[in-house]
Amino acid sequence: MNNSKVSIIDYGIGNLFSVLRACEFVGLVPEITSDIKKIMSSDAIILPGVGAFSNAMRNLHDLDLVQPIIDFSNSGKPLMGVCLGMQLLLSESEEFGNTRGLGVIEGVCKKFPNTSNGVKLKVPQITWNSITPPNGNKNFKNNTPLEEIKSGEYMYFVHSYYANLVNEKEVLSTTNYGGIKYSSSINKNNIFAFQFHPEKSGNEGLKIYSKFNQLIKENENRK
Repeated sequence: MNNSKVSIIDYGIGNLFSVLRACEFVGLVPEITSDIKKIMSSDAIILPGVGAFSNAMRNLHDLDLVQPIIDFSNSGKPLMGVCLGMQLLLSESEEFGNTRGLGVIEGVCKKFPNTSNGVKLKVPQITWNSITPPNGNKNFKNNTPLEEIKSGEYMYFVHSYYANLVNEKEVLSTTNYGGIKYSSSINKNNIFAFQFHPEKSGNEGLKIYSKFNQLIKENENRK
């Protein structure tokens, strides 16, 4: 079988090349593109992102990429969101006033407060922090990119806003920052998204890309 083709969506905001290198490392065939036909014909897509939510949504609208991403999310083919790319999948963000997101996942992006439990909180969170399965589970959910990751593993985070989901069943991992427990990764059917940067999280982060590659191939075999 040929290696899976993955479109890394280029909308002018994102850590595109680190994602590209991670994909290549695990055997995927990635392409950085904003071409709708290429995106829709891909075996999977990755929505990266670093920066402001409102600017990102404006760029996606300007490039006519909003509906194609929504359509792809409904196609059954794997979709990965990374950092801002995860937040964009939500209903809205409170950044610079409320801005509507893609609405693929019900939830709101909220800003970390300046203080938590009476202690000053550094915002943005720029650090390695641990991820754990939700609801006291010992292991991460099977058939997701976190399947082979141990509970409590550390990943690299850079963000000022965090995801507050409507449906707790869509929470794939949680992280605690300054006493604030939030959804650090999400899963809804074929959609997987991470607030942290797997491509900047060493060997454990690369395991996530490797498992994503496996899930893409499994989806292709079901056709």
